[in-house]
Amino acid sequence: MLKDITIGQYFPGKSPVHRLDPRFKIIITAVFIVMLFSADNFLGLAAGCAFLIISFLISEIPLRLMMKSIKPIVPIILFTTILNLFFLDGVTLFKLGFIKVTYEGLETSAFMIVRIIALIMGSSLLTYTTSPITLTDAIERLLAPLGRLKFPVHELAMMMTIALRFIPTIIEETDRIMSAQKARGADMESGGLLQRAKALTPILIPLFVSAFRRAEELALAMECRCYHGGDGRTRLKELKSKSADYIAMGISLIFLDLVILLNIIFG
Repeated sequence: MLKDITIGQYFPGKSPVHRLDPRFKIIITAVFIVMLFSADNFLGLAAGCAFLIISFLISEIPLRLMMKSIKPIVPIILFTTILNLFFLDGVTLFKLGFIKVTYEGLETSAFMIVRIIALIMGSSLLTYTTSPITLTDAIERLLAPLGRLKFPVHELAMMMTIALRFIPTIIEETDRIMSAQKARGADMESGGLLQRAKALTPILIPLFVSAFRRAEELALAMECRCYHGGDGRTRLKELKSKSADYIAMGISLIFLDLVILLNIIFG
């Protein structure tokens, strides 16, 4: 399961989505999220999913990576499905003891499943097609107006990117520690919930020690390279918007307008 978590990973490519300005990609992702949560019927949600499918096809991201981004949230999807399926009142489809499945619960469950999956996949597309360094520059440029209010924009963007960058590293470290503990005879899969929680102690302690050690090494490396924040720093590559960026933004806004229109007509 740990190997299936792809949050924060970047997959190099030369697709049109990879070449888009990262600032526009962040804004388009935000528009897509608004698109999903503003949809209040299946037609509006289908329009948002169509935008996601088109984006994935253009990005040339393999289907297996899409599936990997979904696997870690399967428990959340199941929990949400159970809550909506069995605890919403409405027209009863069938009843078994105290368990009652309603038409409204089934409809709401299907709607929420599609929305959650589309949300995760759309957010993952941003990190799949944007390197952490480029993402840092984009966040810093978008938040630049807050710098006039003495807001530490550069430091915030740096912290966000470092955290995103080290997610795959920590996942890999966790998997390595678990394998080492299992090789020493640790049992992490049997017993009750309390016993499984106690079995995580030999994993969490080395993981925290490793994380703090990596943080200290990173801080020392930054100090050795005379890093003192964003004051006076220049960039190797300046971000420049192109016509393709505005076209992509326009298409995302058209899909958002389509979702709102479908809400008005069929809402």
